[in-house]
Amino acid sequence: MQSFSVYIDTLLVCSATAFMILFTNMYNTVDPNVEGGFIVNYLSEVPAGAGYTQAAIESVIPGFGAAFVAVALFFFAFTTIMAYYYIAETNIAYLARGSYRNISMFLLKIVLLLAVFFGAIREADLAWALGDVGLGLMVWLNLIAILILAKPALKTLKDYEEQKKQGLDPVFNPEKLGIKNADYWVNEYKPEDHK
Repeated sequence: MQSFSVYIDTLLVCSATAFMILFTNMYNTVDPNVEGGFIVNYLSEVPAGAGYTQAAIESVIPGFGAAFVAVALFFFAFTTIMAYYYIAETNIAYLARGSYRNISMFLLKIVLLLAVFFGAIREADLAWALGDVGLGLMVWLNLIAILILAKPALKTLKDYEEQKKQGLDPVFNPEKLGIKNADYWVNEYKPEDHK
């Protein structure tokens, strides 16, 4: 589902936003060769970003653009923060063992709360920078988790492909692969169901 949401966000939402801005001519294009100059200047005094989208919607449905974009950005930010938190928490739960786990979770919550607080009271540039740092941290945590899990993942992939070649409906059996701490899958796997 998370992979599919990337396509929804990138292809549908971002493309629809770009088309709204372009079709309504609610944008400016800065001329890099002229200080303070524009190649196209349809909007005066409107900074690049959400202001373009607000102006585009406002031009079609007066009195609705600013509120709609504000609510949409709120939901986008909220769901993004929740997704980042979930990803970070699950990675920390896997990577941190013992007493470090509780400390790590507490630090994660503090960092997230500080990021939300500073993002709310500072200019948008800081919020985007914090978002970039958060995304970078998630990438690194995921890369570390992938490297740690590489051997079991490759074993599982090889087993899956072998089962497919044999014409079987592939079933994950962690005991057969020597993967430990997969209690859920051990309880779900019943050899008599897969003969």
